[in-house]
Amino acid sequence: MLNGIIGKKLGMTRIFDEDGRAVAVTVIEAGPCFVVQKKTSGADGYEAVQVGFARKPLAKCNRPMKGHLEKHGSKSGFALIREFKVDDAGAWEPGQEISVEQFEIGDRLMMTGTSKGKGFAGTVKRWGFRIGPMSHGSMSHRAPGSIGASAYPSRVIKGKKLPGHLGNARVTVKNIEVIDVRPEDNLLVVKGPVPGPRNGFLLIKKIG
Repeated sequence: MLNGIIGKKLGMTRIFDEDGRAVAVTVIEAGPCFVVQKKTSGADGYEAVQVGFARKPLAKCNRPMKGHLEKHGSKSGFALIREFKVDDAGAWEPGQEISVEQFEIGDRLMMTGTSKGKGFAGTVKRWGFRIGPMSHGSMSHRAPGSIGASAYPSRVIKGKKLPGHLGNARVTVKNIEVIDVRPEDNLLVVKGPVPGPRNGFLLIKKIG
């Protein structure tokens, strides 16, 4: 059994538990995924399987990807391809389907996705800096202020918190609890939020 799957975030909603309490959950379309290639220690130096998610016509793939897929006997392209390490890649065959049935209620997951991009942000929004006085003639409200270091070392120290690009980064969240599994609809319902916007791809791995 593969210790993970690729999914797509459909959105958030809420459900009610056995005690009648509202629980915020994220609904994920997890799979079906298909094995594209198996990698062995003899040929590649490690054991892993390459998995594709969200089929699309082979003609819509670029030429390098199309050649890779045709080489391994795939009849269609995929929106996303990722690798999962396994103990024995020989147990898998190209084209083999991977479904959400491997997960159970109560499992703990680790999810990796791309966070929402928020463009160029100042220090108040990006790092939580306090604003300056808003009255009495102050002309420094949201400016970061002095960033120098006087005569020594006469430079800006590396890692200084400054305005810049916020979001659109690879984010991993651990210890996410599975609330419900619906194999007939390829749905995985987990407690709380996960990284990324609606329709964003997620790499889902089981902890333990």
